[in-house]
Amino acid sequence: MKKVYACFCTDIIHEGHLNIIKEAKKYGEVIIGVLSDSAMVKYNRFPTITVEDRVNLIKNLPGVDKVIVQNQIMYDEVFEKLHPDYIVHGDNWSSSFMMAIKNNILELTKKYGGELIEIPYTFNEIVAKLDKQMKEKLAMPEFRRGRLRKAIKMVPIVKAIEVHSGLTGLIAEKTIVGEEGVIDQFDAMWVSSLCDSTNKGKPDIELVDMTSRFRTIDDVMEVTTKPIIFDGDTGGMTEHFVYTVRSLERMGVSAVIIEDKAGLKKNSLFGTEVPQTQDTIEHFCNKIAAGKRAQLSEDFMIIARIESLILEKGIEDALERARAYVKAGADSIMIHSRKKDPDEILEFCDKFRLEDKDTPIVVVPSSYDSITDIELAEHGANICIYANQLLRAAFPAMENAARSILIHHRAKEIDSEILSIKKIITLIDEL
Repeated sequence: MKKVYACFCTDIIHEGHLNIIKEAKKYGEVIIGVLSDSAMVKYNRFPTITVEDRVNLIKNLPGVDKVIVQNQIMYDEVFEKLHPDYIVHGDNWSSSFMMAIKNNILELTKKYGGELIEIPYTFNEIVAKLDKQMKEKLAMPEFRRGRLRKAIKMVPIVKAIEVHSGLTGLIAEKTIVGEEGVIDQFDAMWVSSLCDSTNKGKPDIELVDMTSRFRTIDDVMEVTTKPIIFDGDTGGMTEHFVYTVRSLERMGVSAVIIEDKAGLKKNSLFGTEVPQTQDTIEHFCNKIAAGKRAQLSEDFMIIARIESLILEKGIEDALERARAYVKAGADSIMIHSRKKDPDEILEFCDKFRLEDKDTPIVVVPSSYDSITDIELAEHGANICIYANQLLRAAFPAMENAARSILIHHRAKEIDSEILSIKKIITLIDEL
């Protein structure tokens, strides 16, 4: 009997999946692949049930002869092991990353034989409602809050990008690429104090109060589902930090990062050029411990940011603080540097990993931007935050548009360099 293969990336079964199985059955033995957790995340679909439950969900459907786990989005392993005679897939190839999958299948059929059968994609009110319900489930605070911890276990390194508005949140949520046979997307969002303050026209000195910053989170959360890491600056007074933790946890934020500095906050990238005071280990540990006592769920993370390298105190001081902060209850350690090369960051990661295999490491390659997140993962980093690139990209583009209009007394000259309103609106989902 001919082998017919189809892959499902879903936690729910609807009419479209049943139609795929029905059509596949006409050609022979139906084998359904279930994408693994890590592959689903790359596909921009976060699993809400276990891979075992997804297998059982499909195994019991009529017309299915066998179910396997597909570990990669691309089909190379499937062809090598199964040599399917037919691959059945919906004809929804419109996006670049979906075309990358189609091209992969076509290349493999040339190498191994077989045929791609395209089925008209099923989309109606019922399917649309189910998709919407799944998205709403992912956005619920109790589910979103735990996604960061889960993502750390699912992917080689969690990639987070800075957002400072609902629109930038949508960019982080929906940007997915398919390049050279690899599909990728962002796993989390970073709500930066610097970018939030700058977007409001205020200096980055903890001037924007938490109530205002929480409104930014609300704007982002209303239109997205991905986990949020919040920049908590110094955390403020310990008594205030306790309330911040409870508020963020209740909202569904996954983590807060606080830095071990005291006094008036100055941006770390100024380093020793401006007066900056590092907190004592004892006081900062007490703040971490108080925050951990205040939280109610196991999902929320308090991440301790170490400023030793910024203040040129050396690797050993950073390691001493890392040990103490983990002992005080920190769920993760963020190490920061303003040097152009990543050497001291890599040295810290390597030495910390020798003595602590489990505590996640967060890195922020803003100044040392030549290194890839893949290379950082090879040295033990678990979360890579692209901390301010969207804001920095927006400013020169907007300034250029404003200058062009003033120079030419019309908008025609800048029109070819800016997006159409129609394209921007397509980012926004209608209710």
